[in-house]
Amino acid sequence: MSKGLSKEDLEQDILIEYSSRFMHYYEQNKGTVIGIGIAIVAVIGLTIGYFIYSSQQESQAQELLGQAEQALMMGNYETALHGDEAAFTIGFAQIADNYSRTNAGNLAMYYAAVSEFEMGNFESALGYIKGFSVPDGIVGLTSITLHATILSELERYEDAARMYDRAAGWVTNRTMIAENLLEAAYAYKEAGMNREATQRVERIINEFPTSQYVTEAQRLHGTLTQ
Repeated sequence: MSKGLSKEDLEQDILIEYSSRFMHYYEQNKGTVIGIGIAIVAVIGLTIGYFIYSSQQESQAQELLGQAEQALMMGNYETALHGDEAAFTIGFAQIADNYSRTNAGNLAMYYAAVSEFEMGNFESALGYIKGFSVPDGIVGLTSITLHATILSELERYEDAARMYDRAAGWVTNRTMIAENLLEAAYAYKEAGMNREATQRVERIINEFPTSQYVTEAQRLHGTLTQ
């Protein structure tokens, strides 16, 4: 009587069979197999290389951003935006352009909008704020309200009002919601859209009766319904 094969023997036979099949395939398709192997190694290498490169880019951009931020905080908006050749520094405009794929580069886009706005260059400020990728939270809210303010300065009141509406829906803080609804109402009023303006102030009056903005909302409501 023949002896049955053990589990180990069966596993070994399977390994031998698949190894034999692979070797046969390799002999018949050696060029293809080597090519695939090289491609896999190249992809892995590129992935690792890109990760290292991205990390280095982020680090460099953060360092440069810090230098430009100092000029911004001091009110030197031109230097903050374009840098100082004498001091060998670059500004937000160059950082946003050269490091656009980094978080610091994106933030530089926002700061560039602030700098242009403070210098009264509203069209340029609008270009930068449009290029800013809005993050969650308070930074995102600040950028949206800046966008709305720039549009108001350009007398694009309907667009500004819609941006203030966006800001009002961005947060859960009741005070900030009421504040942006009020700004939206003023912008709609300037755009000649009194019905939309009335809807915003009525929201403040009905939904946020204890808000610090309710008195102003009531006063505006009176002018809209005259």
